[in-house]
Amino acid sequence: MRHRTRIACTAALLLTLTSAPAATASTATGPTHVDGRLPSGATYMMDVPATWNGTVLLFSHGYTSGPANPAQDAPDEATKSLLLQGGYALAGSSYATTGWAVTDAVPDQLATLKAFTTRFGPASRTLAWGRSYGGLVTTAIAERHPDEIDGSLSLCGLVQGGVANWNNTLDPAFALKTLLGSDVPLVNLPSQEAATDAANTLTAKVDSAQSTAGGRARIALAAALHNIPVWNAPTQTRPAASDWDAQQANQYDAVKGLLKIAAFNRRQEAETRAGGNMSWNTGVDYARLLGESSVRKEVTALYKKAGLSLTADLAALDRAPRVTADRNAVAWMSRTSSFTGELAKPQLSVHTIGDPLVPVQTESALRRAVTAAGSGPLLRQAYVDNAGHCTFSPAEQLAALHALEDRVTTGHWQGTDPASLNSRATAADPSTPTRYVRYHPTPYLRPYDLAHPADRR
Repeated sequence: MRHRTRIACTAALLLTLTSAPAATASTATGPTHVDGRLPSGATYMMDVPATWNGTVLLFSHGYTSGPANPAQDAPDEATKSLLLQGGYALAGSSYATTGWAVTDAVPDQLATLKAFTTRFGPASRTLAWGRSYGGLVTTAIAERHPDEIDGSLSLCGLVQGGVANWNNTLDPAFALKTLLGSDVPLVNLPSQEAATDAANTLTAKVDSAQSTAGGRARIALAAALHNIPVWNAPTQTRPAASDWDAQQANQYDAVKGLLKIAAFNRRQEAETRAGGNMSWNTGVDYARLLGESSVRKEVTALYKKAGLSLTADLAALDRAPRVTADRNAVAWMSRTSSFTGELAKPQLSVHTIGDPLVPVQTESALRRAVTAAGSGPLLRQAYVDNAGHCTFSPAEQLAALHALEDRVTTGHWQGTDPASLNSRATAADPSTPTRYVRYHPTPYLRPYDLAHPADRR
């Protein structure tokens, strides 16, 4: 059943807040902690230090599958503690529903901000920030409700938007299904059980393929279509530039993770909200996509080593039956979860370079949209030399927040180069790593934004 977008009127929201169950507050000698519930059913939490510096940080959490759905007002306890010590007030909600919940998350976050003001008074400065899916929520707030905030920070965010995300998630699954020989459905999944069955079936094919040189080459090709990096988990050894086997072994784990996490179960939940399949690969030239991939050299080398024809496999992808999208589902995903690139307030977007789930190339997609919309001067992007999704240290997160604060205060970006960010990070928390580096991501392979009319179907 399609989930309807909730459009909240500010006046009505303020009225309903007064009739909502009272928030509970607790304090000892430290910060005041408040738990509450919004009229939507979402819970919220707030933490305000005894000496508040006037800045409130509105945190949007990442994707939650459920059934647990706790409110969060910071990315982790260590960062939260440092922020409270620094005098920052923290706030965040659970969102009324789990899953691809942007139509709940945005109004719930704004309602949390209003509840904060009612409880503690107006802030002198409001910064929105979020991680992973919360980066998408934060960017949606930044574009649609700029008057509510003074700036925004996305950490490892889905800043490419919803349609681009699901198209890019479709491509590796399509390649694996075609090249490894499987009849699993990739879209229009009727239930979570069906999605789990499909994920397990295709993962078993991947496990079997990993035992042969040709299978490993094909897994690498699928990874390349999602720009899965060759170093993508902190537990992995960083492979040498030409150690193709070690690179592929690292990608193998990430490919299975993609199948188990996003390609089927999360897709099914998002399809339910959208009312159908919101992604397609009709008209896609996979040879061109491979040519633009960050790991194309690895794929070519592994195919050569296996004695397998890359040209023949790309031709097989060209011949395979393609996936057609439901136009109404695309329209829903585009309307709710894609971006115009139009910024009215400064935004800083930070990514690890070794992210397998939300690849660093999403930053190229964001830059593309913002540049086309003419908002380029308001955006800065920074990169952390680490593997994994959202594997930032507390020091690195505080450095990003302080850089954004300076931009809001001065009206100019300064100190966003790697050396300056590392210096900020060390000053904020000398006990955790500082790994900002200069980096230029390759293009996002399946961009879609509202600043480029040609993207729309």
